[in-house]
Amino acid sequence: MTLAWYGHLQFKNFTSLKSLGLFSIVLISWGLAFFEYIFQVPANKLGFKENGGPFSMFELKTIQEAISLIVFALMTTFVFKTEKMAWNHLVGFLLIVLAVFVIFKKW
Repeated sequence: MTLAWYGHLQFKNFTSLKSLGLFSIVLISWGLAFFEYIFQVPANKLGFKENGGPFSMFELKTIQEAISLIVFALMTTFVFKTEKMAWNHLVGFLLIVLAVFVIFKKW
């Protein structure tokens, strides 16, 4: 979803894309999101406990958010090259990793 949600912010760097209107950008983003959902929905279906998988819905959502954040950070830093990772971003990410631990810990 990172590319669908944030990729259009880089259209200004491409001559053929920078003049697109909002409606065109929404359609392109929906198209990208469609392909991302092709993978996400089956992963949730197969991974859910009640369908024979090992994860609860809370765990599936936690995995999805952690992966989404990692992909966002990598794309923003290394692909878009528009932002620099600061110490507070790293601390925030570590807190999210801690949240993953807390969610998955069997208390």
